[in-house]
Amino acid sequence: MEAAAVNLVAGEKPADVYTEIAVRVHNIMKRDSNKDPATNPNALLAKLLIDQVDRKLVKQTVMTSVYGVTFVGAREQIKRRLAEKGHITDDRMLFSAACYTAKVTLAALGELFQAARNIMVWLGDCAKIVASENQPVRWTTPLGLPVVQPYYKSERHLIRTSLQVLALQREGSSVDVRKQRTAFPPNFVHSLDGSHMMMTAVACRDAGLHFAGVHDSFWTHARDVEMMNQILREKFVELYSMPILENLLESFQTSYPSLVFPPLPERGNFDLREVLKSPYFFN
Repeated sequence: MEAAAVNLVAGEKPADVYTEIAVRVHNIMKRDSNKDPATNPNALLAKLLIDQVDRKLVKQTVMTSVYGVTFVGAREQIKRRLAEKGHITDDRMLFSAACYTAKVTLAALGELFQAARNIMVWLGDCAKIVASENQPVRWTTPLGLPVVQPYYKSERHLIRTSLQVLALQREGSSVDVRKQRTAFPPNFVHSLDGSHMMMTAVACRDAGLHFAGVHDSFWTHARDVEMMNQILREKFVELYSMPILENLLESFQTSYPSLVFPPLPERGNFDLREVLKSPYFFN
């Protein structure tokens, strides 16, 4: 189900994860709207919101979920979308509606992407353990590039002059544990995305193709697009066939032998080779 939602398997048409989450949010609200408001205060909010749920309402929250969006962040994103619709003008009601919708949206994401969520939680937990030792999180990408998260707490320094006192902020020596934890999952995923792009670029060069790319947008001449499509799928399968999480855990255990890290999340049974046959995996 998770793989199909993000086009890792072949389908008759492209899967749209934003619409899928919107449908799930609508279904949850529909169930809540049928409950007794006397015992379930969300029933009234569900009735108010059920006709306002659409792809745009949940898109930003779904998109930023891979970056570890918090409940507060999701609430503010959805609050802005609800305000744009203009159906709720009372500020207190708008806030309550945003809180409820954010909670339901995050729950829908958890249902659809439970395995991915487990990996994100595991990455965050490992980062917290490392950062609690006042060490920045470090790892090496599958291509051998060392990465260090440069997040430290700021320190306030006062500079007194004859006219005034200036307060300056500069990086201190204490690791910012919260930032290290929340930033690690998206940063780690970005490093894998970059590895995939580099592997694709090198393979395109070796095949005589011109290649350019920005983040998740790959370009080549029109006549070579079909070959590039094949190459990038092959490199995706090659990359994620590696024991990426196993290697990461081993590196943590080697670097910090006195620390105890949580066990790896359970691996799914998806056959990565299905990506080779998926026309909408990258399009």
